[in-house]
Amino acid sequence: MSALNSSNVNVDFYNVDEYLNDEDRALVKKVRAFVDETVLPVINEYWEKADFPYEILPKLGELGIIGTAIEGYGAPGLTRLQAGLVAMELSRGDGSLNTFNAVHSGLAMGTINLLGSEEQKQRWLPQMAKLEKLGAFALTEPNHGSDSVALESSATLDGDHYVLKGEKRWIGLGHVADLVIIWARDTEDGKVKAFIMEKNADGSYPDGYWAEAIEGKIAKRAIQQAQISFENLRIPAANKLEKSQSFRDVGAVLNRTRSTVAWESLGHATAAYEAAVQYTSERVQFGNPISHYQLVQNKLAKMLADLTAMQLMCFRSGAMQTEGKLSNEQASLLKMFCSEKGRNLCRDARDLLGGNGLLLENNVARHLTDMEVVHTYEGTDFIQSLIVGREITGVSAFK
Repeated sequence: MSALNSSNVNVDFYNVDEYLNDEDRALVKKVRAFVDETVLPVINEYWEKADFPYEILPKLGELGIIGTAIEGYGAPGLTRLQAGLVAMELSRGDGSLNTFNAVHSGLAMGTINLLGSEEQKQRWLPQMAKLEKLGAFALTEPNHGSDSVALESSATLDGDHYVLKGEKRWIGLGHVADLVIIWARDTEDGKVKAFIMEKNADGSYPDGYWAEAIEGKIAKRAIQQAQISFENLRIPAANKLEKSQSFRDVGAVLNRTRSTVAWESLGHATAAYEAAVQYTSERVQFGNPISHYQLVQNKLAKMLADLTAMQLMCFRSGAMQTEGKLSNEQASLLKMFCSEKGRNLCRDARDLLGGNGLLLENNVARHLTDMEVVHTYEGTDFIQSLIVGREITGVSAFK
């Protein structure tokens, strides 16, 4: 039986399991067991009250996945394929759980690992790998989402500190994180750089930093994003990530995480497809299970085709990324395709479940609404298409 099949539903139609080794399969099994035993029994409760189940963090930390592909500093040094499999399995359970790991391991730890000095890595990464300290990544601003290169947050050197001023929005864990990576424009040279703000020893935030969870979301409700503002926020100069020199460094971080978003889409799509196949085989209408009818079989076949295409793109991208061959444009095509197909597949699953697809107990509604978020973050469909279009035509349409 394929390691990718978690039930009697065959989601591995093209036998991509053959690309996995025993270590990969063991990782999938371990993460899936954690999701099934620890996450799924409580996640709907937390989804409804819009809060994260922080009590699961000790068991999450025991999985050995925090820090994913980072080598050393207590991180597991997973392959890019394994990092993708982790994102797929976490998302197969719940998107908020995957977002927690993506923000902490991928964006926060990943930025420090890529752009920090050796001293800075030693200072922060080991505690983050143990989940003793949580990290956040503050890039997006209220007036600058897709055009984040135009961010207005500023940092001015004053003696041995930088003084930061600005606002950020949609910052995962930004109101609870122990350290927040703030991207701001250095007023001395106009370049965008990364600065790490840390909590005080007593667990409070330093003067000048304010953060509040955004309320009223319809998706990713079990993970909170924050609205942040900072005024005369003093950060030690030693907390500027040594290798962050321009906005190009932001792109370097996001290029590494964009492919993981595609794996997340695959996880949501897989869960939705499994639910649709199981439901249609059990739901009786007009004297037969609805899976016996032509229109339902047609829809299931097209869903499986899209799911298989997503798998093949994700697995190939994992191999290319491991070899250092995945370009920005290829990552954009991957994210664009998988987020669109995943969104459509979850929508089709909701249709097949009818009114019951609206109920949290059937899980599809969570995956559908979460895919609305995935379709947007780390570059919308439109932005990704313009990156790919520029590669196709040689002409930039960012005007």
